[in-house]
Amino acid sequence: MNRRLLTTFAAPALAAVAAIVVSSVAVLVAGESPATAFKAMWSQIDSTESIVLIVNRAVPYYVAGVAVAIGFKMNLFNIGANGQYVLAALLAAAAGAAVDLPAPIHVAMIMGIAVVVGATWAAIPALLKAYRGVNEVISTIMLNYVATNLIAYLLAEHFRNPDQPNIRETRVLPESARLPSLNSLFEAIGFDFGPGVVLHGFLPVAIVLGIGYHVLLNRSRFGFNLRVSGENPTAARAAGISPRRMIIVTLIMSGAIAGLIGIGPLIADPQFYKYGDQFPVSYGFIGLSLALLGRNHPVGMAAAALVWATIERATQALSFVDIPQEIGIILQGSFLLSAIIAYEIVRRLSADAETRAASRETPGTRTIAEAPA
Repeated sequence: MNRRLLTTFAAPALAAVAAIVVSSVAVLVAGESPATAFKAMWSQIDSTESIVLIVNRAVPYYVAGVAVAIGFKMNLFNIGANGQYVLAALLAAAAGAAVDLPAPIHVAMIMGIAVVVGATWAAIPALLKAYRGVNEVISTIMLNYVATNLIAYLLAEHFRNPDQPNIRETRVLPESARLPSLNSLFEAIGFDFGPGVVLHGFLPVAIVLGIGYHVLLNRSRFGFNLRVSGENPTAARAAGISPRRMIIVTLIMSGAIAGLIGIGPLIADPQFYKYGDQFPVSYGFIGLSLALLGRNHPVGMAAAALVWATIERATQALSFVDIPQEIGIILQGSFLLSAIIAYEIVRRLSADAETRAASRETPGTRTIAEAPA
C-alpha cells in the first residue's frame, strides 16, 4: 500500500518541484525575481472568483483528457480531438440556433449532434487504421487541417449570422438551448460566489463522463477487451477479440466524447452561446497533455486539468510586474516533461523494489544484479 502511494504521489511531486525550478531559472534569465513572479501569480488565484474561473476552464480540459485517454488505453493516439470538437461545436451551434424546442430537449439535441459529429469525424481515421493500416497519428493530424478549412467555409457561406454579416459567427443560441449555472444550487446551501461570478452548468456532465469512463474501462467486458488489446494484441487475438473491431469502436468512442469538448463553452458560458472566431480552438491538444499527466486515470486527469487551468490563470498576473507571460508556457511545458520522466523513474524504482522483495520472500533466488558473473 505504501509503495502504491509512493508511486502515485512521488512523480507529480517531483514534476512540480522540477517545473518550479526550471521556471525560476527562466525568470532569473529574464532579469526578474522568481519571488516577485510567484507572489504575483498567487495573488491572481487566491479569491473565490479565481477558483470558479479555474474550475470553469478546467471542465473542457478534463473532457478533452477523457476523450484522448480512451485511445491511449489501446495505444491509439487520437491527435484529431481538436478537429473533432471544433467541427462538432460549429454544427451543434448552427443546428441549435435554427430550431425552437423545450429547454431539456434543446440541450440534449445539441449535445447529441456534437457526439454524432465527433464520432463520425473520428470514424474516418478509425476505418483507415482498421482496414488499410494507415497510422492514426498522421490521419488525425491531417483531418485537423481539413476540419479547420471546412469550418471556415461553412461559417462563411452557410452558417453566418445574417444579423452580423461582417462577423464570422453563428446566430446566438436561444435561452432554451443554454445550460443554467450552478450558482443557485450553491446559494441554496448558503454559499454566494459574488456578483458576476458564474459557475458553469456543464460541470456535472464532465463528472458523469469521468465516472462513466472509469466504469466502462474497469468494470465492463468492453473495457477489459480494450485494455487487453492495447497491452497484448497477440493475447487478445488468441482470446477471440477482434483487433479491427476494437480499433474502430475505440476511436469512434474517443471522437464521440471529443465532440463534447466545446459544448461546455457553447451552451454554458455566457461569453459565447455561439460559434465564431473567438471560440476556443486548442482544447484538444491540451487534452493530450492532461491524459499524459493524469496517467489516463479519471482523478489524475481532473487534478491535471485543475493544475493546468490554475497555471493559466496565475500567469495572467505576470504582465502586471513586467515579467513575460510566456513563463507560464515554460511552467506548463516543464511540468509535463518532468512528469513523464518522473513517472518512468518512479515506475522503474518501484518495479526494482518489488523484484527485490519477491526474491527475499523466495529462498534460494537471486536477482540478475546479484547473480555471480
